[in-house]
Amino acid sequence: MDKISTVGTALGIVVLLVGTVLKGSTIGALWNPAAFVIVIFGTFAALLVQTQGHVLKRAMSMVSMIYRRPRHRPEDLIARIVGWSEIARRQGLLGLESQLESERDAFVSKGLQLLIDGGEPEAIRSVLEVDLDTREAVDMAGAKVYENAGIYSPTLGIIGAVMGLMAVMQNLSDPSKLGHGIAAAFVATIYGVALANMFMLPMSARLKALIGKQSQLREIVIEGLVSIAQGDNPRQIESRLQGYLE
Repeated sequence: MDKISTVGTALGIVVLLVGTVLKGSTIGALWNPAAFVIVIFGTFAALLVQTQGHVLKRAMSMVSMIYRRPRHRPEDLIARIVGWSEIARRQGLLGLESQLESERDAFVSKGLQLLIDGGEPEAIRSVLEVDLDTREAVDMAGAKVYENAGIYSPTLGIIGAVMGLMAVMQNLSDPSKLGHGIAAAFVATIYGVALANMFMLPMSARLKALIGKQSQLREIVIEGLVSIAQGDNPRQIESRLQGYLE
């Protein structure tokens, strides 16, 4: 689990709760069913109108990317590729079949299979680059869902606030209903702004950064496999791939 992301999410919730208490209110005052329905369900409804089903499904499955540790680190991946090149020089490309059987990453498996099958270097590059671009586009569309949620939720918060004030204005003669209407107005605004700026927009930015890192790893895989197909020396391959490290 990625500790920084987990701490950030927990800290955002704590700040909101503690800030409410320090301002002289109560945590219970943050709960308002009407505001929740307007902001949360309203934002989700807007996403349903804008987003295709498969994109929304992909976006929901990407949440785990934020909180889990990356499967591959660039340094480890480069070391593995160099190891593959050494096996290929000693045993030939068919010697990589044992590596293919233990590989869990679909992109790497596809590249290794192309290499073992004796694909030409440029053919391997072409196939994998199309795969990389497609996967990146799909993932970026998923990250965009959270960015859009961060745009819609503050607006829904304003709508909730206006609706709360409408309730207040319609019941000025009944003081018992004024508090509920004003509470709904302010709480809806808090829901919308907090949801956007403490969760949705940071999640979108985080996912985009992770997608960039993932694409970089795939570029390393492509360059490494193409170099092996070309018969390059393992030390040359390692030196070339080191250029991807920050």
